[in-house]
Amino acid sequence: MPAAPKHRQAIVNSCVTLFRRKGYSATGLNDIVEASGAPKGSLYHYFPDGKSSIAVAAVEEAGRRVAETVRKLSAECATAGDLVKAHARLIAGWMKQSGFRDGCPITTVLLELAPADRAVTEAGRKAYAARTDVMKQKLVADGIPERRADRLAILCSATLQGALIQSRVERSGTPIVTAADELADLLASA
Repeated sequence: MPAAPKHRQAIVNSCVTLFRRKGYSATGLNDIVEASGAPKGSLYHYFPDGKSSIAVAAVEEAGRRVAETVRKLSAECATAGDLVKAHARLIAGWMKQSGFRDGCPITTVLLELAPADRAVTEAGRKAYAARTDVMKQKLVADGIPERRADRLAILCSATLQGALIQSRVERSGTPIVTAADELADLLASA
């Protein structure tokens, strides 16, 4: 039986944080080594295809975390509108806590590498699909037809991503909360 990867998860976790704060291009290998505490050789051992393969792993990890958070919130919320507002409050709180320095590690990486890097693009596609699928299922449970629910779930995800960027620019959680409130009203009338 092979030994458990000793530093791989630390590298991935560090990249999720670094990419969320600095973006992909501004994060150097030395930054990753310093933040993860892993020896530089571990980067090449676990990610022999280079930095973009670390980006794939970070996007996958961030996608898993977001989907898990949205699933948990969905179980706690009565409606899709409640879900989008709860998620927005959580994001706005994280943004404030970071001094509005953070962003979505998935989006920051995709803005720099997609669609040219196919592996990163596919990891991002799967990450967004996992998140929107939870919202879609909540919308269907609210009685919205599946095709419409799919489109509304995409709208919710895209709107919150845009509001996240605006939140950084304005150094305020208001854009996120306002977007979610409007989305909740739209979902209630759907």
